[in-house]
Amino acid sequence: MKRKVILPALLALIVAVLFGPVQAGAGGLSLYEVGTADVGLASAGYGARAQDASTVLTNPAGMTRLEGTQVLAGAQVLYGKYDFSIGSGTSRELGGGDGGNPIGWFPGGSFFITKSVSPKVVLGFGVAGNFGLAEKYDDNWVGRYYVQEATLIGVSLLPTVAVRVSDKLSLGASLNMMYGYLKNQVAVNNPGLPAEQSRPDGQLEIKDKKWGFGANVGLLYEFSPAVRLGLTYNSQVNLDFSGSANFSGLSPALQDLLQRRGLLGSNVDLGIKVPQGAMASIFYQVSDGTALLGSVGWQQWSKFGKVDVQVDSNDPRSLTTAMDFKDTWHVAAGLQQQLSPQWLMNLGIAYDSAFQNGSDISPTLPANWAWRFGAGAQNQVSKTFAWGLAAEYAYGGTLDVNKHGNAPIVLGGRGDLVGSFDNTGILFLAVNLMWKL
Repeated sequence: MKRKVILPALLALIVAVLFGPVQAGAGGLSLYEVGTADVGLASAGYGARAQDASTVLTNPAGMTRLEGTQVLAGAQVLYGKYDFSIGSGTSRELGGGDGGNPIGWFPGGSFFITKSVSPKVVLGFGVAGNFGLAEKYDDNWVGRYYVQEATLIGVSLLPTVAVRVSDKLSLGASLNMMYGYLKNQVAVNNPGLPAEQSRPDGQLEIKDKKWGFGANVGLLYEFSPAVRLGLTYNSQVNLDFSGSANFSGLSPALQDLLQRRGLLGSNVDLGIKVPQGAMASIFYQVSDGTALLGSVGWQQWSKFGKVDVQVDSNDPRSLTTAMDFKDTWHVAAGLQQQLSPQWLMNLGIAYDSAFQNGSDISPTLPANWAWRFGAGAQNQVSKTFAWGLAAEYAYGGTLDVNKHGNAPIVLGGRGDLVGSFDNTGILFLAVNLMWKL
């Protein structure tokens, strides 16, 4: 039995560490989807469900409901649709490239394990990539002077402990050790070449890796065997990214100008703050076969930081742009229905509020408000093994982009980028395997 458990667990761990999340859904860049049953519930009851080892992530206090040693290995794949429509206000000199679909297919996953060491104390550990984005536009995209490629990934390692204080109250806490990776690439307009020569773009690339640390704490209060309330708080995690400004393919005039401004090879501060957040969740067993679940949450995206890297070639004074974000709210409702002794059905719907100005989305972060619709099923094969499948669609609507450069393209400006990402959405497909040892 141990060999059967170890192989999928290691595979899930590798997937989570190497790939992490790829694209933001609602509520900024945080994902509720890491290959667990919460995908089918659209995160409803996120901090109160506590039915498997994924509670290490969703509410550490919920571990007190798990007996013995329990393992969950989750894997998922997502497909994002983010096609850009060029508006009439876009500078003609930028060409006609729509950038393609910068998201497409991408895998992710998670791994969790819990162990009851006494009737009142449970230890746990988890690995999950539930923060970040990754996108890559075609080289000839009209927005190449704003972003060409952006990757921001946070993978959390979560050593966790939970204590049952009384028959009704449990408390839990995790140390959130987050490994962050950032890469940002943008094209640079190359003025200063003779008119008879072509003017290929230069490139600016900045990348860095950092560790950040925070804490997740949770409370689970069981009013009765049928009703429980979960309260969770996730602290802010600082990822103090900074990296050398690596330029290539610059015209001599621009290279000289950047050198005189002290920007050529300079160290660029791209520190971000993974936001703090709080959530209240409820689980209500209406009858032997039916349960209702719900969640309400908040995240502080107003302190996120800088991830936009851009160069005004005509007057380069800075390589970054501050991001003006708003805090977000989350609400979710879900249903669990026991179809048979072996099969449990999950359904859920959720909404997250916008974190950007709805009329001016950054092409570096093509995400804002979203609706989530989830469905899934769990199969209890035996007392010691279960598996589940889930799907979720996160609809993000149409995202308007309205960016304006400070000078015409011919004079070294970034130009005007006007258009929209139409009917955006992400499809999540997940599978999870669970063992009780």
